Parts: sequence; structure tokens; C-alpha cells
Amino acid sequence: MPKKNTKRKLVGLVSDLSGHRTYYTTKNAQTTTEKLSLKKYDPVARKHATYTETKKSLGRNEVKKRKN
Repeated sequence: MPKKNTKRKLVGLVSDLSGHRTYYTTKNAQTTTEKLSLKKYDPVARKHATYTETKKSLGRNEVKKRKN
């Protein structure tokens, strides 16, 4: 986890082959404005694949409307 007083942002990396989010990394959001794209090993596909940056939570921490 990055420290709270830094400008680094936690991002998830999603495989282009399998679509699984296997890796997490931090990046400086001020100096690197474009999305990260890294080649890493995909354990699901069992080969090297290109991983692209997404948000860490992917919307799982959003507040949902209550049913009344």
C-alpha cells in the first residue's frame, strides 16, 4: 500500500489474454498520465501477456441505492 501523503496511486493490472487482475503496482499520477502497459507472466493462460492498467477497485466500493 502506498503511504497516504504521497502522490503515488495504487493501480491494478489486467491481462489482455485472460482478463484476470493478477498484479498491483503504484505509479506517480502526476508524471505518468497515460495508462501503464507491462509484459508479465499470466498464470491463468500460462504464458507472457500484456497487462494494462485499471482502477484498483473496479467499482466494488461504490455506494449502492437502498431498496425500500
